[in-house]
Amino acid sequence: MSQLATNKHISQETSRKVLYVHLAPGDNIATCLKDWQVVQANSVNEAQLALDSNRFQVALAHIGKLNDKQRGDLERLVENAPPLNWIALIEPEYLNNDITNELIYDYFFDYYTLPLKDKAPYLCATLGHAWGLGRLREQEDDLRRYREECQMVGASPAIRLVFSQIRKVAGVDATVLITGSSGTGKELIARAIHQRSQRCKGPFVALNCGALPENLIQAELFGHEKGAFTGAHCRKIGRIEAAGGGTLFLDEIGDLPLSLQVNLLRFLQEETIERLGGNETLYIDARVIAATHRNLEAEIREGVFREDLYYRLNVLSIEVPDLKEREGDIELLANFFFRKFTEGRHHRVRGFSRRAIAAMNCHDWPGNVREMINRVRKAIVMSENRLITAADLGLGGTQEQVVPTLEEARNLAERQAIRRSLKKTGNNVSLAAKLLGVSRVTLYRLMEKHQLANVR
Repeated sequence: MSQLATNKHISQETSRKVLYVHLAPGDNIATCLKDWQVVQANSVNEAQLALDSNRFQVALAHIGKLNDKQRGDLERLVENAPPLNWIALIEPEYLNNDITNELIYDYFFDYYTLPLKDKAPYLCATLGHAWGLGRLREQEDDLRRYREECQMVGASPAIRLVFSQIRKVAGVDATVLITGSSGTGKELIARAIHQRSQRCKGPFVALNCGALPENLIQAELFGHEKGAFTGAHCRKIGRIEAAGGGTLFLDEIGDLPLSLQVNLLRFLQEETIERLGGNETLYIDARVIAATHRNLEAEIREGVFREDLYYRLNVLSIEVPDLKEREGDIELLANFFFRKFTEGRHHRVRGFSRRAIAAMNCHDWPGNVREMINRVRKAIVMSENRLITAADLGLGGTQEQVVPTLEEARNLAERQAIRRSLKKTGNNVSLAAKLLGVSRVTLYRLMEKHQLANVR
């Protein structure tokens, strides 16, 4: 493989690098690329070697009439390459070929017909534009990796408050209760707390209290000795013991059977457990983070959750907002998940249409972030368009009215405020009215207006 550099007076720090894959007979146009450091490859194999040993933002491919094998090799090269913008150079007669047109449409940022002649300055401008977009993508990828390390994505005031609470809670070795609707990311918050705590080098052990039958939860939590029950052929370490030195995350703590709540309470008080079928008392140093979508104060009044356990768990608390309450985060999250699911893979789709973004902003998102993940992932696979539409997301019914009227926006804000106040006060209308700064009569009138019953 030969490497050709033009304008060698340009320093390595300021020069821009382009991969030039020369797969068709004809003039070598590398000398036309002023101010570019050109790395030339005369075959797909040479191009792959260049990609393995260099970092590019943009690539040129001079292609002619390709047989099935050559086209397949080129497609695999582009699909397996790191994200970069490809520009095709092609003879005019090959643009009448449907296969070639499809190849350019699916894989290339832009194309130019040969010979270049007076088009070279325009090609250099296109290269510069594509290179700049690649740099922006690289910077965004760095930011995305930082966000992934933080385990959370968002910029709204509601989610920034959660970020602030995570930082404060992480520095205190006490139990934490995370509340919020299903699909809001409570486990991500628990992991973020663990990663920022002094226990970050210890294990993070999670258990969904609602996913196992009652007769198995005790063994999962506390472990068991050999022969403790039928099928207990050997000793098993429970989740609490496995979390020693780290963090135990109990998801859906509201589903923990009442009969086992006293056992968990004892561990929180004494920091000791006994395996099922054993008589040895074990001291376990593990921090407990619990989460629930239920209103535990209402559960206490109904007699299905222990009050003393609630206060042991609720030493520190974080309330996670619903996605519809995170103003400005919907588009940010949608683009984040789009990049996550398409990175390193070839997809026809390139993003979201404006109508799709508007439809997402108008959607109520009852399933919260989990629902968004499912809709975006399905749309990426099923869409036949360059841009994902509202219909691809399953939100086609919202296309005709993607911008709410002022009255609709006001009503939506009222409903959200009333829901949150009632949820925060355990459906105590008097306290909710005080939080909202209105009288009880006014709140009852607004609840009737919006057809809101008690909020769970």
